[in-house]
Amino acid sequence: MELEEFALGDSWVHNLDPRAKILVTFIFSVVVALNQHLPGTALSLVLPLILLACARVSFGKVLSRLAIVNGFIVFIWFFLPFTTPGHTIYTLGPLTVQSEGILAALLITLKSNSIILMVIALLGTSSIFTLVHALSHLWVPDKLVHLFFFCFRYIHVIHEEYHRLVNAMKMRGFKPKTDMHTYRAYAYLVGMLLVRSFDRSKRILQSMRCRGFRGKFYILHHYEMKRSDYALAGTSVVFSVLLLAAR
Repeated sequence: MELEEFALGDSWVHNLDPRAKILVTFIFSVVVALNQHLPGTALSLVLPLILLACARVSFGKVLSRLAIVNGFIVFIWFFLPFTTPGHTIYTLGPLTVQSEGILAALLITLKSNSIILMVIALLGTSSIFTLVHALSHLWVPDKLVHLFFFCFRYIHVIHEEYHRLVNAMKMRGFKPKTDMHTYRAYAYLVGMLLVRSFDRSKRILQSMRCRGFRGKFYILHHYEMKRSDYALAGTSVVFSVLLLAAR
């Protein structure tokens, strides 16, 4: 599982202050999510695409991430155009296609892709540990910071544990089928994964307490905003105003 593949780089986007990245991404996401006009929503794709180009990330990898998101969004196109009340533009047997449903599905698609692209362009180009550090600087509650940090730190461990359990099932001749035995085996797999994760979390907590952990990570390095960070913040504010003004 490679969760930091976009963080490897040395462009000016990678070197931006992570605090500015988090704030800009948050403001941009809120503005895009609340925008109900198609021109403004379509325009929102411009800024993240420019940042991705400046970051010089692999667009092939970006498209693979978008494919996962759009794999869920495609189901919206199977329902909204036929279930949203409005002006009928096409009739297909007992089904009617409404223009309001198509517009709603299109807005959701554009918004989702725009926000994901911005997250990849700014947050994806920083390491998780840098983002956790920045969250502490932004006065996010310590418990939320710790939760975010440990979820990332041990998701690899849980993923490896899952593969060990699956391999053990395969070595014992397990072949998935559509029967109760398969459903029961997968239920045992999930239950065992939860039990082992809980046991590991207790061991980790005990080892941290032995090393003097008292519920707080102390910050030794403090960030300093640069001109490029202020330029990004100013540009994002102006761009957000343009999105709200677009009709």
